[in-house]
Amino acid sequence: MRLLQVARVAGQIDLIIDQTSNSISQIRAGTIRAYAVTDDKRVESAKDIPSTDEAGLKDFHMTLWSGLWVPGDTPKAIVAKLNAAAVEAMSDPAIREKFEQLGLEMPRKDQLTPEALGAWQKSEIAKWWPMIKAANVQID
Repeated sequence: MRLLQVARVAGQIDLIIDQTSNSISQIRAGTIRAYAVTDDKRVESAKDIPSTDEAGLKDFHMTLWSGLWVPGDTPKAIVAKLNAAAVEAMSDPAIREKFEQLGLEMPRKDQLTPEALGAWQKSEIAKWWPMIKAANVQID
């Protein structure tokens, strides 16, 4: 996406849909304009940018999310230990501040579990798979 940002700032393209963490510094600097965030609510660290619902594009929601994955046969004790370490690291005030500066928002603490991540992944597959299939998207 960085090339798209360069092209947008240079005026070579008119519009991109990008993740907040890639674009927030250009938005804050005034080199590009944000029309909306593709979520059902505003980004906490950029409250002046409306949601797509507020901007007139009702129910157009795409959110960036990340997860930590391990092989399926990883022992539950190891998964729990890795999850606890990741949650502890993301609880660090310096990490949270950096995420906020990038326009990233942390899920609620009860959503920071392997089970919650699995449920989120399944819901995202259910949401996007019909569109991918209808568009006949192929992986080369």
